[in-house]
Formats: sequence, structure tokens, C-alpha cells
Amino acid sequence: MKLKRYADTSVKAATALLLAIALILSFTVSDYYIFNRIGEFNFLFVFSQWVKKAGLLLLPLAIFYKKKSCADIAKYILPPFVILSCGLFGKFFDITMLTGASNADEVYAHINEFIPKAANMTLYFIQCALYLAICVYLFVRDGFKVKGKSFIWLPFALIACMPLNIFENFFDINNISGNSFLRFKNFTLWHFLAIIVLAGFTIGSYYFLKNQTKEKQHTFLAAAAIVLLIQYHSKDSMVMGDGYNVYHTVFACIPLFICNIGVYVACISVFLKKRVLYAIAFFVHAAGAVTVFVYFGKDEMSNYGIFCSYSILYFCLTHCLLFALSVMPTALGHYKYRHKDCLIPLAYYFAVIIIASLSSALVSSASMEFTYNGYTLQEGEWLNPNYAFTQINPLPFEVPMWKLTVWRYDLNALYILGLYAAYVGIFYAMNGAYFAFLAVRKKVLRKPQEPLVPIRLSTEAASETAVTEEQTTEKTDEEKV
Repeated sequence: MKLKRYADTSVKAATALLLAIALILSFTVSDYYIFNRIGEFNFLFVFSQWVKKAGLLLLPLAIFYKKKSCADIAKYILPPFVILSCGLFGKFFDITMLTGASNADEVYAHINEFIPKAANMTLYFIQCALYLAICVYLFVRDGFKVKGKSFIWLPFALIACMPLNIFENFFDINNISGNSFLRFKNFTLWHFLAIIVLAGFTIGSYYFLKNQTKEKQHTFLAAAAIVLLIQYHSKDSMVMGDGYNVYHTVFACIPLFICNIGVYVACISVFLKKRVLYAIAFFVHAAGAVTVFVYFGKDEMSNYGIFCSYSILYFCLTHCLLFALSVMPTALGHYKYRHKDCLIPLAYYFAVIIIASLSSALVSSASMEFTYNGYTLQEGEWLNPNYAFTQINPLPFEVPMWKLTVWRYDLNALYILGLYAAYVGIFYAMNGAYFAFLAVRKKVLRKPQEPLVPIRLSTEAASETAVTEEQTTEKTDEEKV
């Protein structure tokens, strides 16, 4: 028994280490560079890397949630592809950020490539060894027998962890004009389809989960949270390689955007089932996720590409998952939201705005002295991380300047206060809509009371009822004494 406990603890630690290494490796350009350049690499190697991404979903569910179906898939599918990836990597570790003719690109590349090749290779092979060791443990724990129906879930795992830049193998965004119908912009067909997908995904998830047991609901929510974290951290590699939207340096990966913080809050709330985290996710991040779907910001400050580019697919998938994870615990009855639960989220959001504002100013100030190979970034090349939208106003109107200087950068304090007030208004509007929905639903679903029908008892039944009432009265009198 003690040996089994030690083994369980060890494999949990190994799985946690595997996930931590996967997180670190997401900050290398090579991690996602290969998926939209399949022709430049061995197809088997690219597919092996995709299967390993699915392993980041299967193994936590098999180890931490003891899902036998995930264990069955992992122990038979992962090992051959892990071994293939160890022998077919080719020039994978030599990938660096593509740089253009400008000196600024060289500076950005120097900032992004902070993990040396030797460290990248070392972590990569340690990760492969951990994959294999955990799969061996699953064979020892569960034996060689598997259920055939377990493998029904394999396609779902592969689709959930699909590298979203894989569709870029079929088009070159540079050959598509900025005015093309395929481009994703505000209030286009693609924008409205994104809103419909958000609504359909959330409603579909609710109706799928509501008839499941509470244990299965928790497991599916945990799986969705793991998928969200995997897809969210794909952005790390994309930002430093091909870029995500208008961002192209590792500073954009710091989770100080409201929805980025929301990813962690919503996921941890599902894992830990803590009331305060549920409240923050429901009050702050559900409204935040919906807001950015309604308006994506000024078109000139965004570059989502076409409807199947990585940037828009990443945005839609992660925000759909974020919204669903923020509202589903309340919708399913795992947590009952109350009016007073907004107090901590309000303070939390105020702290986020302050930290995001200061951090944006500090990064911008520091970038004014970023230098590489004798070249220092010039005005216009300085970084504006715009954490929590605190630097760049996404709305189509200007706000009067109330200057607050932090190091070398001037913040607009009036705009930041207005931003906080506007979002608080949105949070309360969502909150009010939620309670209004509950009131309407209660009224609609209330069943009319059936009129009471007098029942005539037989003589024998009436006698038994009288005796029972007499005994009840005597018992009540004894309790009073």
C-alpha cells in the first residue's frame, strides 16, 4: 500500500514536471513554427509533435483524474510517436525568429530568443523521457488490456489540441489583399459568425453537461480547462515567430491582458472549486470575454488576417472556452452567485488595472534603450504592450489627456479611470442580465398549482388516521415536557 502511494505521488510529480517543461518550451520559436510549414519538415515528425500536444491533455486526465479511457489511449498511442520525434527532428532546434531587413527586427529577435539551443534540446529530450516513463507506469498500473471504445476519444483529443496555425499551409496571407472579403474585421460576416459560434458553443456545452453526473461535469470542465491552457500557451511560440495579431515580442506573452489573466482564474477555479475564484471568473472574465466579441477594437490596430488565420482561430477558441468556463459552474449549479460576491472581483479588477498600467509604462520605457549589434530602437519602434488596453484606446474617439509619467512614459490617468468605470458598468450589466434571466426563467417554468381535491376516507382508514393523529399529539406533548 505504501509503495503504491509513493508510485502515485511520483507519477503525479512527473506529470506536473512534464507540463512545466511544455510551458517553458512554448517560449521557443520552434515549438509552433513547424505546423504551418509542413513541407519544410518531415511529415511524421510534425504529426508526432501534434500527437504529443494531445498527450498534454490525455496524461493529466489519466493521472490526476484517473480516466481509464485517456490512459488506454496514451499508453498505446504516445510511445511510438514520442520515439519518432526523437529521431526525426532534423533542423527543428536550429529554428530562430525570421528577421527582415530592418535593424529593429534584429533587436526583437534578440529579445525573443532567450532560451539557448542547448537548453531547448535538453528540455525537449527530458520531456520525451517523461512521456515514456508515465506511459510505462500506466501499463504497470492498468495492465495491457484496454477497452476498444476508449479510442473513440482519440480524434476528439487531437482536434482539441490541434495547432491552429496548421491551416496556413494552404494559403499565403501576403497574397491576400487588405480589402479582401476573407479578411476578418469588425461587423463583417466573419464577425457575426464568431458571435454565433460563441453562443452556440456555450449553449451546446450547457445542454451536453446538464444531464451528466456532477463528477462527469467536473471532469469535462477540467478537460476544457486543460485544452484552454494548451491553446493559450501556443500563442507564446507564435508571438515570437510569425506574430500574433499586432504583437511580436515575448513581452506580449506576459498575462496582464484581462482575458489572459481570466484564462488562469477560470481554469484554476475549475481545478480547485474555490468560491472566490468562481465569483471572479463569473463577474469579471465572463463579461470581458463577451465584450471583445462584440467589438474587436479599431480595425487599424488589429491584424487578425483572414477567417482561418491563426490569430482569429486562436482568439475565438480561447475566448469561447474562457466564457464557457466562467459561466458553466454557475449554470450547472456547482456555485450559486450572489450579489455580494462582486466585492472581491471589483477590488481584484482595480488591482489588475493598476498593475497593467504600470507594467505597460515600464515595458515601453525600457524598450527605449533596447539595443542589439550597435542599434538602439527608435521612436515608432518602441514597444507598447497595451496590457488590459491601458495604453491604446480601442474606441473610435479620443479621451482628454491627464498625464501621469511613469519612468519615461506618459500614461493617460483619465482614460485609465474611465476604462475601469466602463468595464465595471459592463460587469454590472452582465450581472443584471443574469438575475433578470433567472427571474424570467423562474416565472416561465413555474408550474401552476393543482387544485386540492377532497378525498373521502373509508371508515377503517379514517379510524387509522385518527389513531395516528392522536399518537402524534401525545409525542409532541412529551417533547414539550
